[in-house]
Parts: sequence; C-alpha cells; structure tokens
Amino acid sequence: MSELKTKPNKKSVKEFLNSITDENKKNDCRELAKLMEELSGDKPVMWGDSIVGFGKYHYVYKTGREGDWFRIGFSPRKQNIAVYLMPCIEEKKLEGLGKYKNGKSCLYIKNLSDVNLNILKKVLKRALRLTEHYV
Repeated sequence: MSELKTKPNKKSVKEFLNSITDENKKNDCRELAKLMEELSGDKPVMWGDSIVGFGKYHYVYKTGREGDWFRIGFSPRKQNIAVYLMPCIEEKKLEGLGKYKNGKSCLYIKNLSDVNLNILKKVLKRALRLTEHYV
C-alpha cells in the first residue's frame, strides 16, 4: 500500500502565511488560521508544502488503508482558498454560506468577505464534531 505523501511537518506556518504575495489572500488566511485555532483548540501545523491543518485524527478505510489527517484546514491556491472539511458535510448545512464552490471534501472560497462567517463557523464546528470519535 502506498504511503500518504501529505504529512505534518515542522515548517513554520507563520513563515508560510507571510510568503503569500496576494495581500487580501494573506489576510484571509491569517483570519482563517485564527478562527480554526479558536474552534479546534489546536495550534496550526503545516501538512506538506501548502496546507495548514488543525488537529489530527486516524482513519481506517474498509479496504484496510489507514492514515492520519488533520480535522480541519485550509490551503491558499492561485484562484481561491481551499477550506478542508469532512466529505460528509451535507449541502443543506451550507445554505446561506455565500459564494463558494464545493469540492469532494473542501470548499473553494475566493474571498472570506464572500461568505457568511457565522455559517462557516457552524460548518467547521460540524466537521470537528464528525472527527471527534477518531481522535
């Protein structure tokens, strides 16, 4: 079985966030980091080269494949910010969130000002609850 390439590492989250050249995206990512740290109670950790994750849980698939992953996280991308959550967040829980695109286990947000932060907080809290029994 192949090993997961994206793992937590000792790289500096602060340095990573400071390296973002788009000022709006940098500020949005700093705000997301603060919000996710508050909600999770965990310090941010770099996963791979470009993902900031909070907390960690262990998963096991029916196939026997297993690994560790962050409970919630985000990654600044060229076009948007990917906000990572559990893949089982129902579409109805996202009603009222604002402008976003839905991925398999993430939301793509262009600007934090495009979304309702109260709804985003609820969605992130739900994602954290869904991973509680894996921690």
